[in-house]
Amino acid sequence: MLAHPLRLGPGADLRAAIEAAAAEACAAAFVLQGIGSLSVAQLRYAGMPGATELRGDLEILTLAGSVAPDGAHLHMSVSDAQGRVYGGHVAAGCVVRTTAELLLALLPGHSLRRETDPASGYKELVVRALG
Repeated sequence: MLAHPLRLGPGADLRAAIEAAAAEACAAAFVLQGIGSLSVAQLRYAGMPGATELRGDLEILTLAGSVAPDGAHLHMSVSDAQGRVYGGHVAAGCVVRTTAELLLALLPGHSLRRETDPASGYKELVVRALG
């Protein structure tokens, strides 16, 4: 496992930047943790078909997930200026306000893919060792 720290600046799309950084580095990565701030968060809550948009001064409290060449599965919790906390799946369109500081774990000896799982009906993570 190789540690890959990453800092995103104002205006960056959080999800797109994570996927691009992981794709550039290797075919298997995990976001171990992330903190920072957003001006827009797009979160898909459990059981909902689409994302909910949150706007304002938002703090990233937690950010974690897996990143494969065919997509990322990221969860995040954010708090607003009143201290209310929201959490869910990270969708495209989360905009960094001042900074986002992330730690990616790159797994060069592995391959991650998403394949439809017959039991769940969803595309789920498949981990394969290389070589």
